[in-house]
Amino acid sequence: MSSVTERFLRYVSFDTMSDETSPTCPSTAKQKLLGAAIVEEMKEMGISDAFMDAHGYVYGTVPGDPSLPTIGLIAHMDTSPDASGADIKAKIVEYNGGDVCLNEEKGIFLKVSDYESLKNHVGKHLIVTDGTTLLGADDKAGIAEIMTAAEHLLTLNGKHATLKIGFTPDEEIGRGADLFDVKGFAADYAYTADGGPIGEIEYENFNGASAKAVIHGLNIHPGSAKNKMVNSQYIAMEFVSLLPVHQRPESTEGYEGFIHLTDMKGEVELSELCFIVRDHDMTKFEEKKAVMRSAADFINAKYGEGTLDLQIKDSYFNMRKHIEPVMYVVDRAKAAMEKVGMKAVEVPIRGGTDGARLSYEGLPCPNLCTGGENYHGRFEFIPVEDMEKCVEMLIEIMTGAK
Repeated sequence: MSSVTERFLRYVSFDTMSDETSPTCPSTAKQKLLGAAIVEEMKEMGISDAFMDAHGYVYGTVPGDPSLPTIGLIAHMDTSPDASGADIKAKIVEYNGGDVCLNEEKGIFLKVSDYESLKNHVGKHLIVTDGTTLLGADDKAGIAEIMTAAEHLLTLNGKHATLKIGFTPDEEIGRGADLFDVKGFAADYAYTADGGPIGEIEYENFNGASAKAVIHGLNIHPGSAKNKMVNSQYIAMEFVSLLPVHQRPESTEGYEGFIHLTDMKGEVELSELCFIVRDHDMTKFEEKKAVMRSAADFINAKYGEGTLDLQIKDSYFNMRKHIEPVMYVVDRAKAAMEKVGMKAVEVPIRGGTDGARLSYEGLPCPNLCTGGENYHGRFEFIPVEDMEKCVEMLIEIMTGAK
């Protein structure tokens, strides 16, 4: 078993799900358990300055040639709240085509009809789950690949660019860059290893916002409710009906943005709806937020001011304008990909990364592939061979073209 595979399987044994309802950083204390283990591992490897700060951010340095750029590699330690990250039962299967049985007892299969990209991996060894949890390749694959690349660099006697390592908490809930020490990190530029299929490089992403609608009603005994009861749940559904149906994730692709209802809860007197808003184009992004505000205004005009309280908070913005002036950063990564036999493919991120925020804070930070697919769900998988290829890519970035 390769060192990157061993690391990955060890890291996914840690439950590091983040929690967007928590006010702390990290949002869950269990993320620090993985952080502490990684710091210990870094020190054992010879990274003497490795440490975890009070907020759960992990940093370390592999010194290199001071005449070369100082390059950062960044990944996140948390996993998505969209699916359980506890008691992950990962296994490696040799893939020879067709559907993959994840859980014979429960009849759970990873199906080609649902995930056509499986056809690209015939002959590889896939790391999968038992179909009851996510895998955690997003982004423990990135951590494993960075750590394995760092281990190799330590054998080269400084004949490479200086590597700055950064592992963040809470990326999945949009807070990964909140307390990242950009100044102390002291990199000229960086890459997040937080992407998907092999060869992908991303330097433009959605503008992102979160939105929460709180709807107030009035509960009256149903026996005497006529002309008195105000059911907040019905008003919540009416609000959703006012939003464009064709601007939902299931109706969009590529550069097309969306308004996505992520979760909801309610009773007669109080209902809550949570959304994320996304678009690559800033004008269209603002238009989507304006549509939501107009719908809220309509509800309040119809049912009375204060019936619906809508709060919209920007999360991150498209990094493209901060990367275009320094495209040599992208060119370096593409050259490294081609050197190790990858075909570089530029794709827009239909989401966001820590790199988007960090680029706005003065640290140019495109996103690199890690090899994983189907993130945030029970059918997540990653090929061993693709992780190994990503390690080669990272090493080439640090040792390649000056």
